[in-house]
Amino acid sequence: MRAVKILSALAVALFLAACGGDSGIGGGPSKFRDYDGPPVTSVQVHKAERKMYLLNGNRVLKTYDIALGFQPVGHKQFEGDGKTPEGAYWLDRQNPNSAYHLSVGVSYPNANDRINALANGKLPGGDIFIHGDSRGPKRQRDWTAGCIAVTDDEIEEIYSMIRVGTVIHIMK
Repeated sequence: MRAVKILSALAVALFLAACGGDSGIGGGPSKFRDYDGPPVTSVQVHKAERKMYLLNGNRVLKTYDIALGFQPVGHKQFEGDGKTPEGAYWLDRQNPNSAYHLSVGVSYPNANDRINALANGKLPGGDIFIHGDSRGPKRQRDWTAGCIAVTDDEIEEIYSMIRVGTVIHIMK
């Protein structure tokens, strides 16, 4: 009898999961997308152009308009300077529970960033992400604390395409 109850409960759970389709909590669309295209092998951020490129080898797969830190010119030197770092880093984590819809972590600070900040008596800061911006098309330019912001719709696409370990080159 107990086995029948367990099998019945399992069948109901599977049925409900199958009926769920692409909807998230509350019946709305899920922020998690599928991607089956070519792998993203690197990301390039061109700060002066306010553009981010997802690449497969030398081929650009997608291009995004971006917002940066509130003091975007120059390399991030220390916590609170409002700059977005420059250099080669790694995408080191994905955050499905981000305060900014979804986010992908950048490996800043590296050893040199820490040494330079500490040599000046400051902390290097951290928690640099590519993340969404729920304010949508009315968003202001360069408002983050050093992160790279795109729209919520765009971060959903980026989140599905990027894998932890992908290199990101952030350029002037």
